[in-house]
Amino acid sequence: MVKVEFLGPIAREPMEVEADSLAELSRVLFREESIRPWLEKCAVAVNDVMVKDPNHPLKDGDRVSILPPVCGG
Repeated sequence: MVKVEFLGPIAREPMEVEADSLAELSRVLFREESIRPWLEKCAVAVNDVMVKDPNHPLKDGDRVSILPPVCGG
């Protein structure tokens, strides 16, 4: 199981998901209507390291952070 946390304005509690890769995790998250609009806009970090490769492997205990774009000033 990986722990998925949603940061910023994505008003969603963390969840635990069975997934072997970011691509598989994305398919699981896409089923959630409240999360779907954010998926294409967000960056992803695995254990606090930014990751862009959808085939990035995930292992039991990993923490995946979904990071929405932010406005700076």
